Amino acid sequence: MAALKRQAMSRLKARRGPVWLLDLDNTLHDAGTHIMPRVNHEMTAWVARHLALDDQEASRLRVAYWKRYGATLLGMIEHHAINPHAFLQDTHPLPDLLAKVRPHKALQNSLRRLKGSKLILTNAPRHYAEAVLHKAGLDALVEQVICIEDMCFAGQFRPKPSVAMLKMLCARLGVSSKQCLLVEDSVENLRAARVLGMRTVLVLEHGWRGRPRSAYAGSARLVRYQVHSARQLTRLLTTQSQRLSR
Repeated sequence: MAALKRQAMSRLKARRGPVWLLDLDNTLHDAGTHIMPRVNHEMTAWVARHLALDDQEASRLRVAYWKRYGATLLGMIEHHAINPHAFLQDTHPLPDLLAKVRPHKALQNSLRRLKGSKLILTNAPRHYAEAVLHKAGLDALVEQVICIEDMCFAGQFRPKPSVAMLKMLCARLGVSSKQCLLVEDSVENLRAARVLGMRTVLVLEHGWRGRPRSAYAGSARLVRYQVHSARQLTRLLTTQSQRLSR
């Protein structure tokens, strides 16, 4: 979080409107078809190379760490004391991952009309996130990009779905959690936001599956709003404008 810019923080503190925390992969663009398979391949190769494992065992370990810690990176740090920055750089190769990223005018127009402060909040590394946003023509439409490198406290990474990270983020931005809307394709990440009283928006477009009833039912529901595409976020302002501006 030390990388948060003071200028961006001051702009946020001066605003009373909604603060949109926008996930990147599979929320603002399709990462599931081409990008994530390549990243998973690179992670498996990295694990195999650094731990002297065959591909099958490296893949098993990668998945096991992802399931246990929420990110392969965290398991590699915990058990193998790797250099996290080398891991992030090597497993997100550019420009290869950008080949299928295209500007989307409708999404650009939607984000441009979206009132409030707009920040990217992604577990991806900075070099990748900024390159994707630039290629998609979205970089000028957001105030700040908060990446996994920024989600580090006392020398430990705390990426989504860490409740502690989201709480610290609000404190350092100088905003209330109730001002924030987390826009995600991940119900688990929305669960953490709901604990803090953030409004939660699930984006279904890019291959989301599951739709558990408990995510939508009752006072403890995890998903406050659901949209097919991030292009539809402006509809929330139309139907909920008074509530969102509080």
